[in-house]
Amino acid sequence: MGGLSIWHMLIFLAVVVLVFGTKRLRGAGGDIGAAVKNFKTSMKEGEDEAAKHSAELTAQSKPVPPPQPAPSRDEHS
Repeated sequence: MGGLSIWHMLIFLAVVVLVFGTKRLRGAGGDIGAAVKNFKTSMKEGEDEAAKHSAELTAQSKPVPPPQPAPSRDEHS
């Protein structure tokens, strides 16, 4: 009895449509869709730029030779 049923959600939706109107809701939906699309595009560009920067750093860096073992010291001398 305390949960929301489908009827509660339908009544809420009807009140929202009556208060704001379909034109205003459609405009808000379009704005949200454009914002999500812009966000995805920016994320893709950021990933591409990071990969390009990483490739440049890899190409510029020189391989580091492994460290040479230290000469052993004879403790019985």
